[in-house]
Amino acid sequence: MEALPDRQQQTGGYAAVDAAIGRDDAQRRTDRIASFRQELSALEAAGALTLSDEQKGSVAAYHTELLAGLQLQFDVDTSGAARQMSLGMRIVSFLGALALSAAVFFFFYRFWGNLGTGLQVGILSGAPLLILAGVEFAARRERTLYFASLISLVVFAAFVLNLSMFGQIFTITPSQNAFLVWGALALILAYTYHLKLVLVAGLTSLMGYLAATVGTWSGIYWLSFGERPENIMIAGLILFAAAWLPGSLHRYFAGVYRLYGLLVVLLSLLILSHWGAGSYLTFLPKQIEHGYQVASFFVAAGVIWFGIRGGFSHMVNLGSTFFVLNLYTKFFDWWWRWMPKYLFFLVLGGIAIGLLLLLKRMRGLVREVTP
Repeated sequence: MEALPDRQQQTGGYAAVDAAIGRDDAQRRTDRIASFRQELSALEAAGALTLSDEQKGSVAAYHTELLAGLQLQFDVDTSGAARQMSLGMRIVSFLGALALSAAVFFFFYRFWGNLGTGLQVGILSGAPLLILAGVEFAARRERTLYFASLISLVVFAAFVLNLSMFGQIFTITPSQNAFLVWGALALILAYTYHLKLVLVAGLTSLMGYLAATVGTWSGIYWLSFGERPENIMIAGLILFAAAWLPGSLHRYFAGVYRLYGLLVVLLSLLILSHWGAGSYLTFLPKQIEHGYQVASFFVAAGVIWFGIRGGFSHMVNLGSTFFVLNLYTKFFDWWWRWMPKYLFFLVLGGIAIGLLLLLKRMRGLVREVTP
């Protein structure tokens, strides 16, 4: 369970609130209370359960106090409409961060050449610190951290731009070490303020550093690290394994590590299954592609199985998506050129129906095995 920062420990008199839980856990508890109330009403209407007025009053009072504490401390959503609004706010927060980051970039692009070196250095040094102060201010003011997430992404974008500009001013030879510095900043922000979007930015930077460094060991220029998808795949495997590191705060981000690491692995396998020339293996490109195509199916199926056994619905969805994607790309390779188009799509539709029946059967087996 996540240990909360001091600024979020504002429980007041609501003793029912566990100060050791995080906002995601609080939202899940809120959703369980709503489901419980609906099921209790259905049981009473069916005559399957009858509680005394004293019992119903005690449960209702407990839930009312608990929900009040959760709302005060975590600003949870207590209705479907509120959850939809929260989703919209997250999307707007991300788009706003992109817009503000673009504004910072084009500001530099428009006016940078007219500024002296001393003023340039001063702006580059002070701008990230000034924006960082905005992150701290927003995090103290807002429990949901939408504005803190938005501003922190701008801090990250400004820092990336600043290092690049410093390199141009002082003619510093570019290297993959910049990825390491960018990633370190993003992880500090993410773990300090509990921000998942910033964590993804940091993990992306660290994966770029690892892939570029391993690429230089094999003799390629560090900026060409994308030519070796296997390096990126290794980085994804490391991220996936990191999801099981100890620590209460780290467990708050465990789902991000699992999902993002597997996404990187599956994307790398998909690329290699169509571009064998990018592999370190010394076989013929077509042989490499066939090998990775088989591996893609097995890995996707393994992700589905692991997600079902572990109760990770996001892994099941990710594995299913890539399994179907790999299957459909193979059908395209095999049949598109010679099969009539109407027949091709008819076959795809039939296969989709077959997959639905198969998945339905798998779900039934899981229900039989899982209590």
